[in-house]
Amino acid sequence: MTTPTGRSSAIASIAGRTPTGSSVNFLDESPKNVFGSNTFSIAVMKRMLKPETYDSILLTIKSGHKLSEHVADEVAEAMRNWATSKGATHYAHVFFPLTGSTAEKHDSFYDPSDTGNEAISKFKGKVLIQGEPDASSFPNGGIRATHRARGYTAWDPTSPAYLLESANGTTLCIPTSFISWTGESLDTKTPLLKSMQALDKQARRILAIFGHKEIAYVAATAGPEQEYFLVDKAFYFSRPDLLAAGRTLFGAQPPKGQEFEDHYFGAIPERVLAFMCEVDRELYKLGIPSKTRHNEVAPGQFEIAPLFESANVAADHQQLVMTVLKKVADSHGLICILHEKPFAGVNGSGKHVNWSLGSATQGNLLDPGDTPHDNAQFLVFAGAVIRAVDKYAGLLRAVVASAANDHRLGANEAPPAIISVYLGDQLADVFEQIKGGGATSSRQRGTLHIGVDVLPPLPKDAGDRNRTSPFAFTGNRFEFRAVGSSQSIGTPLVALNTILTESLDYIAGKLEGAADLNAAIQHVLKEIVDEHGRVIFNGNGYSEEWHEEAARRGLPNLKTTADALGAYVDHSVVEVFEKYGVLSHEELHSRYEIAMEQYIKQINVEAKLVEEIAQTKIFPVASAYAASLATGATHLKAVGLTAPSATLHKVVALVTDLENEIAALQSAHAAANEISDYTFKVLPAMLEVRKTVDALEALLPDDQWPLPTYQEMLFIR
Repeated sequence: MTTPTGRSSAIASIAGRTPTGSSVNFLDESPKNVFGSNTFSIAVMKRMLKPETYDSILLTIKSGHKLSEHVADEVAEAMRNWATSKGATHYAHVFFPLTGSTAEKHDSFYDPSDTGNEAISKFKGKVLIQGEPDASSFPNGGIRATHRARGYTAWDPTSPAYLLESANGTTLCIPTSFISWTGESLDTKTPLLKSMQALDKQARRILAIFGHKEIAYVAATAGPEQEYFLVDKAFYFSRPDLLAAGRTLFGAQPPKGQEFEDHYFGAIPERVLAFMCEVDRELYKLGIPSKTRHNEVAPGQFEIAPLFESANVAADHQQLVMTVLKKVADSHGLICILHEKPFAGVNGSGKHVNWSLGSATQGNLLDPGDTPHDNAQFLVFAGAVIRAVDKYAGLLRAVVASAANDHRLGANEAPPAIISVYLGDQLADVFEQIKGGGATSSRQRGTLHIGVDVLPPLPKDAGDRNRTSPFAFTGNRFEFRAVGSSQSIGTPLVALNTILTESLDYIAGKLEGAADLNAAIQHVLKEIVDEHGRVIFNGNGYSEEWHEEAARRGLPNLKTTADALGAYVDHSVVEVFEKYGVLSHEELHSRYEIAMEQYIKQINVEAKLVEEIAQTKIFPVASAYAASLATGATHLKAVGLTAPSATLHKVVALVTDLENEIAALQSAHAAANEISDYTFKVLPAMLEVRKTVDALEALLPDDQWPLPTYQEMLFIR
């Protein structure tokens, strides 16, 4: 039989494809020469600006000094000259609305001359500093009336402008904040900058207590790892669920999945490596320090990770990484899938946000050194993190909550919904000593003797890693592993910066003016461990025992988005965000409303897809197969042969179940109103339809099944 669905032709097209992506030759075009070539960097500004202008803009970037209009004019002119010399015809104020995606409006550099027979290139400081995109169609969570459409973008000079190249042109992209006419934040960048400003102030207070006189700006830093799947276009466009929802709503488990762990860190397939090399080149040109690439655990899953940067720049760059991954994948005949759980039964994709803070004068403030028990300054900052995570655990769960991430959290190397802190053996032991009255020793690094003469002894870390923890200390930073693959890291960083600000403020109030600083430090650290040590857990976060233990400790277990989102408008959360000027009550409430709305919209789309695919693709094929089995049985009986009936009965029963389950889903979907209806009624009804469809997939002839299978999508590329 021929395949009526195009599956066989999709496989044939993949088998016969020729490479389409551009080749990369790092010998002729070395990363050293390419890096930052498309960014209006500090080095470019130093070369193109007058010394006094350069010094002024550098003060703005490094220390937050106010930028004068005169300096803005000179920077704008230099930026225009640089961009147009590289072929740019347009500029775009790039911003990050509460969709979680990137937004941009392109304007031409060129205006007609007075005579109308030539184009004049212009770009002034006031245009650089402020733009005015229409804000009417972006989510605002009730923060403004529908008819009030004006919104402003404001240039962020701390994040470098860059050139975005396409086959037919180049655009100068200028990172900006996005605010409403009445001043409320409509984006992720504005509160991130505010949170970094607040964190700097309180961190400096702590450093001053420890006697530091020269204290540079204290910046939160981040290095977000990015997991993703690659699927051939031919399969992707044959799956309506992947196309519209980003995940497969049906799919039986293949005979082989990830159980052999043979894909993890395996040899990168040639087609994928070509894609990765081009991604690296494009990221280097944009000044993004891409560092690591490898196969992830699930078949078809991969990871890219950058070096640390200032949190604001890291957030901007992370949005660019997602853009570049999708763009380059397309040129290689692939689709980059960033959904947190595109395939059931295999690992989902996260975005592990490695987070720390430091300054040019004091270095990394979360570096414990060799003897952390003697490093009081480090212990104060680490203690502040522990207190913050325990006190605002609900908020940290809320900022990673989404319809997609609900499918991921809790298994397959994704952390559970219970927020806890992993410290490692060395640091956990130090804080346990503090709880007992004072830390006097630190477990030391050991030496690992492998037992092979040609292999040297290796230095051994003082503690192991924990991949089941949502918030793990990993040597000189914390890794927030609960963030989802498709999410902006801006909102989690805002939360982390703000709650740490509150903790540092609290500790500074306890230590400032203390007659005996050492005694005061010991007292406040013991208080933190006594009151908030419940959040420290070094064991297996997947185990049932931990869930029971967490409940006894009183730790929240917010399993679904419906359970988690209320933290946005909790009184303690509103209080801390308003106290430090990061977000107002109205702005927080808007984010709560937007998150609920996005969740409902996502489940609504998925439910419609399940109904449509099951009704129009699966049911007809399954019914036809049942009919063919029945006809065959009749013919066999007509010639006196016994017809096998087990398969026929199974298929007929499943077809009947499917019809009933589609009707039940349609009923639950039509009646859904609140977010809880979608979580606890619509999603379970969708799952029932899926179970039946997946059972039918295992029974129907392969050449009649209308959808590309897991085996094909995960293993053919």
